Amino acid sequence: HSHRRGPRADMVPEIAAAVGFVSGLLRTRGCVSEQQLQVFSGALREALTEHYKHHWFPEKPFKGSGYRCIRINHRMDPIISKAAGRIGLSLPRLYQLLPRELTLWVDPYEVSYRIGEDGSICVLYEAAAAAAKKPPGSCGGMLTCKDQMMLGRSSPSKNYIMTVSS
Repeated sequence: HSHRRGPRADMVPEIAAAVGFVSGLLRTRGCVSEQQLQVFSGALREALTEHYKHHWFPEKPFKGSGYRCIRINHRMDPIISKAAGRIGLSLPRLYQLLPRELTLWVDPYEVSYRIGEDGSICVLYEAAAAAAKKPPGSCGGMLTCKDQMMLGRSSPSKNYIMTVSS
């Protein structure tokens, strides 16, 4: 029986959302060329696809979530640093370009992120099926998040620099 709806095995939209997000963070700093970004995106997409291959359960979207989570917290996520290595971005450079604290959850049907340890969680990608199951009122937060990011970008934000002292 070939009904198109239902769990899909591929991770294409989720990984695309995650890769687009990380590339977008690098792009806003303007020190990485479009060509480099394309190489970086391709490398990151391959790495994530490989990393998630046996850890993707559309029927249990949160199973393996910790394994799939991309994390920067004073340690760069190895998958990101590897992809960045392909375009010659060193670790110190990556730390300058990316938030000090970033958590990116890539789960079946939903990709979300949080900047800062106690920042709010923003949803990057949500499959229609998952959105239908959510309580009303949980959507509509997208714009405010994006706006905050855009506003916060215009000046190098201070809170990135402050988290160093521990």
